[in-house]
Amino acid sequence: MKFNIDVDCTPEEVRRLVGLPDLTGVHEVYLNQMKTVMTKGLTPDMVEGMVRNWVPMGGQGVDFVKDLIGQFSGGDGSGRKKKD
Repeated sequence: MKFNIDVDCTPEEVRRLVGLPDLTGVHEVYLNQMKTVMTKGLTPDMVEGMVRNWVPMGGQGVDFVKDLIGQFSGGDGSGRKKKD
């Protein structure tokens, strides 16, 4: 035997029914920050901060990859060639 129940309600009503928190304030802060980044542009510091959060081991992982690439390219890991 199979029962189908259709419930017509808004996402807000479902959120309250299930007991999820209201994240409207957090969403507004996030949107304001994204608007600021879009108008001012993305800086290299922002990109580095995001990558440090994404890679395993955080900043240590980024530094390790920079050093590794620098060793293979003959530089010091910062994109500059070592002076002999």
